[in-house]
Amino acid sequence: MEKNWVKIFTSTNYYQSEIVKQMLTGNHIDAVMLNKQSSSHQAFGDIEVYIHQEDFSQAIEIMILNQISI
Repeated sequence: MEKNWVKIFTSTNYYQSEIVKQMLTGNHIDAVMLNKQSSSHQAFGDIEVYIHQEDFSQAIEIMILNQISI
């Protein structure tokens, strides 16, 4: 992954992580998901959402307004 990406959200729930990613991209913030779950058993591991470092403050505001726990 390129430099200047920071983790904004972590969950074991794929759909919750996808909702966070879509909410951020819907507000013009580039976001990517990194799935670290085991391919054989998805109950182990996390799914992380990353954004550019310069978008961090705006992303936090959006997440707070949408009542997403950080």
